[in-house]
Amino acid sequence: MAGKPFAESCEQNRAPILAVIEPWLREAGQVLEIGSGTGQHAVYFASAMPHLRWQTSDRAALHPGIQAWIDESGNRNLAPPLALDVCHDRWPGEVYDAAFSANTAHIMDRQAVEAMFAGLGRVLAAGAPFLLYGPFNRNGGYTSESNRRFDQWLKARDPRSGIKDIGWLNELAGRAGMEAAAEYPMPANNLILVWRAR
Repeated sequence: MAGKPFAESCEQNRAPILAVIEPWLREAGQVLEIGSGTGQHAVYFASAMPHLRWQTSDRAALHPGIQAWIDESGNRNLAPPLALDVCHDRWPGEVYDAAFSANTAHIMDRQAVEAMFAGLGRVLAAGAPFLLYGPFNRNGGYTSESNRRFDQWLKARDPRSGIKDIGWLNELAGRAGMEAAAEYPMPANNLILVWRAR
């Protein structure tokens, strides 16, 4: 792994995530990943779904690590990362058949999450799913004690971050022209939430 960023959590959660998202992406061509991070998820999912063109994106500072994973994989269906800070960078002009993001909403502040949904509302084709993985609150409360502790840790590191409530996310999705489509329980008290563009 020398020279490439590595997240143990990506190795642990990639197979359960793939099992959920693969049926949603069977008819997709272009997928936009928001916050590709290390690039590990992108390489794994693009390898498993060679019919897709998987578009990575993240802040420019993370691009060398993402590109290192892409280069080593040799996957022809992986696109070089786009510079996409959801609040400050210009969103791509392309239309995508799906969008995916993992472990981003709880790191972002509320303004960034709002910007992410608004941006996706502009770039997703009609009927396209947005699949979002991570920990979430429900009806204003934590879904587990571990999520409560994790949220406290997040807020101690950055008071503007923290686990977001599903109800609020559904409101943002509605404003962006999407509607809730599915919800999947995942290991370690996480969920995959799915919205569809109307």
